[in-house]
Amino acid sequence: MSTAKFEQTTASPIITYGILTVCILLALFPFFYMVSLSLQSDAEMYSGVPVIIPSVLQFSNYADIWQKAPFARFILNSFIIAGSITLLHLIFDPLIGYIFAKMYFPGKRLMFGALLSTLMLPFFIRMIPLYILTAEMGWLNTYQGLIMPFAMSAYGIFLMRQFILPIPDELIEAARIDGASDLRIYWQIVLPQLRPALATLGLLTFVFQFNEFLWPLIVVSSVEMRPITTGLALFNSEFFTQWNLTSTGGVILFLPSFLIFVFMQRYFVRSVMMTGMK
Repeated sequence: MSTAKFEQTTASPIITYGILTVCILLALFPFFYMVSLSLQSDAEMYSGVPVIIPSVLQFSNYADIWQKAPFARFILNSFIIAGSITLLHLIFDPLIGYIFAKMYFPGKRLMFGALLSTLMLPFFIRMIPLYILTAEMGWLNTYQGLIMPFAMSAYGIFLMRQFILPIPDELIEAARIDGASDLRIYWQIVLPQLRPALATLGLLTFVFQFNEFLWPLIVVSSVEMRPITTGLALFNSEFFTQWNLTSTGGVILFLPSFLIFVFMQRYFVRSVMMTGMK
């Protein structure tokens, strides 16, 4: 091998990893700066000069945030809302996906096409009629109003249907011949094979709902019903924003989703692998 070719072969991975490293640093910089802001004092934050590494780490910010706002209630609300919606998705989405995948009835394709068409509608289009319906039912500023409009999703139903389709029809027919009902077939045959897919659905749903901002903003009117995303607005006013406390809340908001992903990533990877094998 010539020297020029050897140098070209050696330099290629270095350039590739160098570009990847720069991209990763650019992607992570906003998060690192949020952590830095959460550890800064008021003097450093309003000094007019951006501070990347605080001279003195103000861990007291993580204690002050609990005193200056009902932050424990915000966290509880976020877990109640995101947890309830996730549980409802795990109950209804695979059940409806099973109906569309393995049952036959008139208008099935038309109904499934109509369901998928809702994925093309932005939430901003559905927001006004959904708000009017929620108000007419008396669910404004309640857990019902925050949870029930998102009890199931077209994406979750589609995802479950795609995972159920490869299950052999012969297996289901054999169970029917043995006298098993459709509900028993779903519970004992179909559902156990969906564990990686259910873990993925639960992870994606919880993370999305835990970080939801717009719907709680327009439905909730009292401080006691706010989740973390809208509760952080208490640290903002017309003329003054406590960016260090807001960033502290942002770090706390990030931790549950991160920890859940760490503990459930093996199921997420397995579901992606299963999708590729299909």
